[in-house]
Amino acid sequence: MASRSTIHRLMNAARHVACPCHACNSSTTAAAGSAIGTMMFNARHMTAQPKTQDKEYAFEIAAANLRFGEGVTREVGMDFANMKARKVGVFTDPNVEKLLPMKMARESLDASGISYEVFNTVAVEPTDASWNEAITWARKHDFSHFLAVGGGSVMDTAKAANLFTVYKDSDLFDFINAPVGKGLPITEKLRPLIAVPTTAGTGSETTGTAILDIPSRNFKTGIANRALKPMLGIVDTLNTDSCPTAVHISAGLDVLFHSMESYTAIPYYERTPRPSNPKLRPAYQGSNPISDVFSLWALRETVKYLPRIAKDKHDKEAQRQMLLAASFAGIGFGNGGVHLCHAASYPISGLNKTGPKYKHPGYVIDKPIIPHGISVALTGPAVFKFTAPSAPDRHRLALSIFSGLPESDPSIARLPNHEVGKRLYDEIARFLDGLGVPRGLKAVGYNKGDVQRLVEGTLPQRRVLDLAPGIGDVAGEDGAEHLAMIMEDSLEY
Repeated sequence: MASRSTIHRLMNAARHVACPCHACNSSTTAAAGSAIGTMMFNARHMTAQPKTQDKEYAFEIAAANLRFGEGVTREVGMDFANMKARKVGVFTDPNVEKLLPMKMARESLDASGISYEVFNTVAVEPTDASWNEAITWARKHDFSHFLAVGGGSVMDTAKAANLFTVYKDSDLFDFINAPVGKGLPITEKLRPLIAVPTTAGTGSETTGTAILDIPSRNFKTGIANRALKPMLGIVDTLNTDSCPTAVHISAGLDVLFHSMESYTAIPYYERTPRPSNPKLRPAYQGSNPISDVFSLWALRETVKYLPRIAKDKHDKEAQRQMLLAASFAGIGFGNGGVHLCHAASYPISGLNKTGPKYKHPGYVIDKPIIPHGISVALTGPAVFKFTAPSAPDRHRLALSIFSGLPESDPSIARLPNHEVGKRLYDEIARFLDGLGVPRGLKAVGYNKGDVQRLVEGTLPQRRVLDLAPGIGDVAGEDGAEHLAMIMEDSLEY
């Protein structure tokens, strides 16, 4: 039987699809309808309601095709042959270049007689400079198709190269999300891209999102548009065998918070403004009944299997399930969106290069790095303590998953709504402890004096902040005060 919260949200969704479409707006409907209908609406709500005609009323689901199995990387050459590819631009990084995933990809391309060039210097945690280097290289070759073999950094760099191969005269900031960039719509058809992930984390093989660091601004941002999404994601269970444990954990934390944030984002029908044209509907739309299914499944699998990977990175069942969870979460957040943990992670990671200069153990890299999954997790306990009052039943379900207890357990079911957030804070903190995650911002070198700069670096992330309960659904709220509280609550736990 569906839970009360599920029924309530479906009723809400139904109420918000009462024909407020572009062709049949509320004023037209009112003119055509009867005064009795209006009286009934007002009576039902017992009080004058604010106009909701600018709120969203629809959601869309988009995701790449996925192929899952052991050794399926060996099929990629045939895929490009089937598409009659003229020349393929292959993107990877210096580490993956030496490993089995690239070996299989090269052999498959050669066996199918595919012409290709390899860009093997993709930067881990890419910047605007590294993107521009890749874009310049891709433009010189005018590839007909693209292949990405690597983690999120590689897949996102390939997406950018694809975009700017088509938009030859555009500047990087033309498409970077507003207000950092212009956030222009992508109206031209991009070249086919196949993505082969080598980590179980970003879910970039399913999404139209690409993230980069802008060192001059001390934060990360990105481009989010459905046009960027790969036409095929090849999820090969052999491809995470070579991942160090630290990379498994960080990537898995990204899956964890993709699913948590998507599931607890404001409902799609509370997002404003409603797009004036369907082509302007954002990729990140708010929680919705379809994203919820994928996000919840990914959350359950990650809570179960990520601790197993941390103990034994060669655990085959855990590897397989985490790869699936990453793709499921990608479908969930790729349409529902993320919010506060990801918004805060961008300055946490960006400021580290000039501030604390923390270098996370287990990463083979010669520069300071707070890996993306770690930077997202650092505010996790405080974020969900803050968002819990917005949807107690959703957070109660998350609490039951983290605690390993059914929702019907008295310690979960009878917990007062106002105590759900604090309990969830404790359970998330316990889970992160078990993975060896640094215990808050102080553990990576930040202190209370850095809070204001971290808040200032988070505020431009409107693409995701506007999906945050308590911020995105409150008129005129920029979130600065709440963000400062969350940052301070995340200094240590």
